[in-house]
Amino acid sequence: MEFDVAFLVLHGPGGEDGTIQGFLDSLGLPYQGAGVLGSALAIHKGLSRLLYREAGLPVPPGGVFSERDRDRIPDFCEKLGYPVVVKPASQGSSLGLSVVRGPEELPSALSRAFALDREVVVEKFLSGREITVGVLGDEALPVVEIIPRESDHFDYRTKYTPGAAREICPAEIPEDLSRKAQEYALSAHQALRLRHYSRTDMIIHEGEIYLLETNTIPGMTETSLLPLSARAAGLSFEKLVERLLLMALEG
Repeated sequence: MEFDVAFLVLHGPGGEDGTIQGFLDSLGLPYQGAGVLGSALAIHKGLSRLLYREAGLPVPPGGVFSERDRDRIPDFCEKLGYPVVVKPASQGSSLGLSVVRGPEELPSALSRAFALDREVVVEKFLSGREITVGVLGDEALPVVEIIPRESDHFDYRTKYTPGAAREICPAEIPEDLSRKAQEYALSAHQALRLRHYSRTDMIIHEGEIYLLETNTIPGMTETSLLPLSARAAGLSFEKLVERLLLMALEG
């Protein structure tokens, strides 16, 4: 059987880290989304933080640690000030992510994160309004606000439990913040060497926007966040898929 194009809807290691992208490149089979380099850069939250900062984009205070640096993490957290977020450096869907309220919760959070990755990201937990902005081609889509109904952050359960969060698009935020979020999403897309589309998660904390991570293969069900923002921009789910397929064939 011959194929003209691959349409990727994989998540996490093997799907978003450049592995399948490299395999498809070796076959000469076109696909939508980031290539090997962009995929590898975006899935590693530590590298993403560095590239965001080089592009002048704000990120929560934090750092990246390997297993051999584990003993330094408690002091780092004390200096950051609790609560902090601990997460594997190269996982998606908030797998292994913990919000740590105090030093007594840190060992178990580190164990969960290191069980999934050799490196972890430790960041200051910033409370605020969670938003996400999709990029399609060279344009930013309308901003989506995500309001978890039970959790204080957009965790794995909230992401994959129907009705666990309200999603408002366009987000009901000031116009200047909306424009800034869209500019940040485009800058992140470019800084991470992405193509075709992406979706960048952010938080509005005390009137400022901070970048959290960029997804190179956003969810693509009819109720996912990128299709929601595309629909607000006048693009149906079918037209969105068609446009992505055309982008893949065009290279």
